[in-house]
Amino acid sequence: MNQNNKVKHPKGLTFLFLSEMWERFGYYLMIGIFTLYLKDVKAGFAMTEAEAADLYGTFIALVFLTPFLGGLIADRYFGYTKSIIIGGLMMGVGYCMMAIHSLPILYLSMTLVIIGNGFFKPNISTLLGNIYSTPQYEDKKDEGYNIFYMGINVGAFICNFFGAALYILLGWGYAFLAAGIGMFLGVGIFLYGMKHYRAFDVKKGMQEGDMSFLKIVMVILFPAVIAGVIGWVVPTQVLGHALIGSPSTDAFIFACIPVIYFYGSLLAKADKSEKRPIAALLTIFAVVILFWAVFKQNGSALNTWADRYTDRHVENSIAAKTFSGLSLSQQITMAKDSVPLYDEAFRLQKADGKVLQEYNYPAYFKNVAPEKRPAEGKQIEVWATNISQSINPGWVILLTPLVVAFFTWLRKRNQEPTTATKIAFGLLISALSVLVMIGAVYSGGNGAEKVSVFWLMASYGVITIGELFLSPMGLSLVSKLSPVRITSLMMGGWFLATSIGNKLSGVLATLWDTYENKANFFWINFFLLLFSALVAFMLLKWLNGIMKEKGIK
Repeated sequence: MNQNNKVKHPKGLTFLFLSEMWERFGYYLMIGIFTLYLKDVKAGFAMTEAEAADLYGTFIALVFLTPFLGGLIADRYFGYTKSIIIGGLMMGVGYCMMAIHSLPILYLSMTLVIIGNGFFKPNISTLLGNIYSTPQYEDKKDEGYNIFYMGINVGAFICNFFGAALYILLGWGYAFLAAGIGMFLGVGIFLYGMKHYRAFDVKKGMQEGDMSFLKIVMVILFPAVIAGVIGWVVPTQVLGHALIGSPSTDAFIFACIPVIYFYGSLLAKADKSEKRPIAALLTIFAVVILFWAVFKQNGSALNTWADRYTDRHVENSIAAKTFSGLSLSQQITMAKDSVPLYDEAFRLQKADGKVLQEYNYPAYFKNVAPEKRPAEGKQIEVWATNISQSINPGWVILLTPLVVAFFTWLRKRNQEPTTATKIAFGLLISALSVLVMIGAVYSGGNGAEKVSVFWLMASYGVITIGELFLSPMGLSLVSKLSPVRITSLMMGGWFLATSIGNKLSGVLATLWDTYENKANFFWINFFLLLFSALVAFMLLKWLNGIMKEKGIK
């Protein structure tokens, strides 16, 4: 035991950590401003809350759907390192193209990011698992994934400060360019550290019983595209409206059916030794969908909460000068002018697709108590909304060492819970975080007054603990439990579950404006997570039994 504790992590971890850090810098910078940019009446596309949330949900869903294909191609043809490089370059170009203010160009940029992430995301996680596959490092795999996960969040934390300063000083386009530069830095670091993981880049190739790539295209991917088109067109033609929310949601759900069928066929055709581990993984994938559905509202509903319902006024003169000096705040003047028309619930008002205007004070002051409003003509400093997106990764950086130390302490006493048990507790803890936001709604009189940012910080703090119990553990579990011949493909399955959850997060966020009492919106999220946690605990004995059979914890 003591000897194992003295073993350091493989050198490749440092370069994979930094590569992922810069890749996440670019991605989360872009995501942090994405819905704000879409809703910006002057410099964006003047989308409503529902329109922006729908596009956001579809985008982040597809970003995590393509790893299914990227993992498969890497397993059989390209290998992991080549796939990571190709994916990283595509994403970098996509972010840079978002600097062009054009809806068709935005869709093209999103497509590049979606495809690029498919090549990058599953394969860097699989490569990390491979460098821990030797007996020397096997016991440190969970810890390695936790450290890697912290790298993700270092990038996600710092990026929003750069994004805020750039869009305040120069405009949205320069913030998107910074995201692209971050991605290119990540690719450069990955290339520099190649010698430390080249030996672990082993293509699996075709195995007996595997479906050929052409067959997958014809039987799975082509039907998925056809199903997506049917989902987009048929419900609105037949029913006059979408089945669930919007045509894009219907299309996504229909397109997922053949891909879900593919994973079901893997289970049905697996030999006896592989069947139970695959079944366990598919069960975990299903259970965590609702976690992502709630967690991924950070870029939509919670971004809206930060923008409209959180007191962002920097009152302290020193703090105001600091935020202003770093270009992390904007000035809002208490003066009437022609401004976009929002109702009392901050719903943007449109007629025939055009934004209605009114002569009034800026929308920020709608729910500022009269006694807290500045004098007529006076300016106030408010910190940039997207900085709130750094709260969650900031908690991850602070809490990861504590969580790792906690599990290490338990491991020394032979009391460390299994990976599946950690995931179940992660779901339960995440559910508790939503109760904090319900408290925030009641504190502000259902949006009648802005509330302290400490409500957001507390909610993010609780869900971050749940996230650390669940997300890195999920990646580790896939690496441990997958049959060797389909490891990257099963990693793609983890991201497929994330994709479905991401789309569901967009569906839930589109409903924000339909709830007069915002507490009810968060109660729905709470019960979804609680249900998911209860299912996980009910399946725990079975899951732990399968892991014990395979000699893993």
